[in-house]
Amino acid sequence: MTKSFDKLKAELQQIKEKYEMKDIITKLDARKAIIKEESKLTKQVKKAGKLSPGGLDCFKEENMYHSEKDISRYLEDTSYMDAYHASKLDSEWN
Repeated sequence: MTKSFDKLKAELQQIKEKYEMKDIITKLDARKAIIKEESKLTKQVKKAGKLSPGGLDCFKEENMYHSEKDISRYLEDTSYMDAYHASKLDSEWN
């Protein structure tokens, strides 16, 4: 009776190990797929960075320079201008 029990126990252990191995393999494959996708994205970003440094909006001619009108409209009601005017008044009094 102990031999049959030991055989069943051994078979059960083998089946359990087999399923654990399948789980490990599926998790590993999922991780590999994620890593592969991330490396593909980083390769694309590096390639794009090398190929088109002028592709960003900040390097376009129309965005490089601003007129005085644009600057004054941007700074019109900001705390920067308030501080500037306050310091300007202080320097006039001294």
